[in-house]
Amino acid sequence: MKPSLNRRDFIAVTSSLAAAAALTRPARAAEAAPSAFKTVLKKAMIVGGAPTAAQLEEFKAAGFDGVEAGVAGLEEAAASRRAAEKLGMRVHSVLRGWAEFNSDDPRKFEDSFAATEKALRAAQAFGADAVLLVPCRIGGMPMPRAWEFLIDFDPANGRIRRVTAGDNGPFKAYIDAHNHATETSREAVKRLIPLAERCGVVIALENVWNNLWVQPAIFRNFIASFQSPWVKAYFDIANHVKYGHPEEWILTLDELLAKLHVKEFKINPADPRGEGEWPQIRDGSVRWPVVRHALERVNYNGWLTIEDGRLPLEELSKRLDLIIAGK
Repeated sequence: MKPSLNRRDFIAVTSSLAAAAALTRPARAAEAAPSAFKTVLKKAMIVGGAPTAAQLEEFKAAGFDGVEAGVAGLEEAAASRRAAEKLGMRVHSVLRGWAEFNSDDPRKFEDSFAATEKALRAAQAFGADAVLLVPCRIGGMPMPRAWEFLIDFDPANGRIRRVTAGDNGPFKAYIDAHNHATETSREAVKRLIPLAERCGVVIALENVWNNLWVQPAIFRNFIASFQSPWVKAYFDIANHVKYGHPEEWILTLDELLAKLHVKEFKINPADPRGEGEWPQIRDGSVRWPVVRHALERVNYNGWLTIEDGRLPLEELSKRLDLIIAGK
């Protein structure tokens, strides 16, 4: 298992990335063209259900390479695949979303399991190579604020021992819920791996504000614990801003990255909860040039899928082009 970066290593790496990112300023714009990067990033949008030929044509005209679809029936998925391939596009992923693998209700667990099986089969029919899965969520108990997390865990089993400095007594319920969620989610995903392999579809796990695995090292440990090429990470760049710099997550997850979601988050330093707002892409706190160089450093060749659809497609495509160019 690859160890995560320690603080000294991370500071050194991010310093070099920041220096590289400086080359993307207007005076050196030519050097930051897409050809300056060896990695190839493809552009996609999320579309609900099975995309129609008309929808795909609209995305194609705006400059997108593909889409991330919702769970659909096999015939619908196959039809979308044919339509996409005709346009030289791809349905690259399926958004399964939230599951309840930590539920004490056996029926909820099995319903979640069956829905994920359906998503894997749909992905195969779409010609997609991954399913986005959020295994579960926890909440409703005291937990550290975003910037207070300092997680200590057992790398052998992923169980949390402490979540912050000082007295962890107030957070016992959170620690217990987190450890339970880790163990039940691991067992569920292990059961899904044989089907994922048969379908040729990666189970791409996401921790999207579900209060789980909120620091890079423990999320990497959870993903790596499966020791399977069919389980990787789906990383949402903006969702992790309140916990730390997205580039730290990218550098730590490294070869375990399967897919990336793109949107924006802006931290509000005056908010005592450490929250913020969701502005338009490139108008927030994400240091996009540094993120782009981090992706180059870990040799990520893959999809950037926009989750925010508030702007016209053409504008979203242009903003994604700037990110890909390292600007």
